[in-house]
Amino acid sequence: MKKPTGYIIYEGPSLLDGKPIVAIAIVKSKNTKTANMVQTYILRSDLDPREANRTGEDYSICGNCQHRGVSSIALLTGLAKERTCYVRIDQGPTIVYKSMLRGIYPVAAGHKAIAAIGEGRMVRIGTYGDGAAVPSYVWDSLLDQAKGHTAYTHQSGAMASSYDASRYMVSADSERAARAAWNTGARTFRVIWDTSDLVKNREVLCPASAEAGYRTTCDKCGLCGGASVRAKSIAIVAHGSGAGNLATL
Repeated sequence: MKKPTGYIIYEGPSLLDGKPIVAIAIVKSKNTKTANMVQTYILRSDLDPREANRTGEDYSICGNCQHRGVSSIALLTGLAKERTCYVRIDQGPTIVYKSMLRGIYPVAAGHKAIAAIGEGRMVRIGTYGDGAAVPSYVWDSLLDQAKGHTAYTHQSGAMASSYDASRYMVSADSERAARAAWNTGARTFRVIWDTSDLVKNREVLCPASAEAGYRTTCDKCGLCGGASVRAKSIAIVAHGSGAGNLATL
């Protein structure tokens, strides 16, 4: 019998607004930057991710992240305008959502079942969506026997989220925001325009980026594990499908 390609590890209310979401762990990945990490998708369980984005209903999974774009319920097709997120919603998130509707992902129920998915692996929290929208006990289980993880969040100021500075990199959208996070003891992941924008002695280029010469992959690097990792904060030069819209921010 063929093994499942992924598992539902949470289905319930979003911590951000109480609306229905699902977290799905995909066990294999061909992503060239991250390599074969366990990938996790946080999605609205009741809406196609493209519809959720263009109507603003993706707040449930992305919170106050400004990279969601300008949404409108009047939009009948496409995505939110001026979206700057690097994730291609029409690819991974939509494929995973449609696969969920087909029923191919069994539920991993309980700590042991979820922990087994991450055992000995590097885990990426929030391949799409913000992990802080999901109760922390889910990630506690997934990471219990894992080799390490990466995690990023825009919810460091959201009281209702499961944000934990020891687990998450704070996604900083400016140097000012990054410095504010550093003052709280958090580490940051920041998108910059040019390598000259790096804050000396506080940030280093993502080693898996083009500008750093693709020196490694995320599964081998492990620097983006939040404040539990004793290292400088990370920055990466703008990239991905939404990079061209960053000038509008």
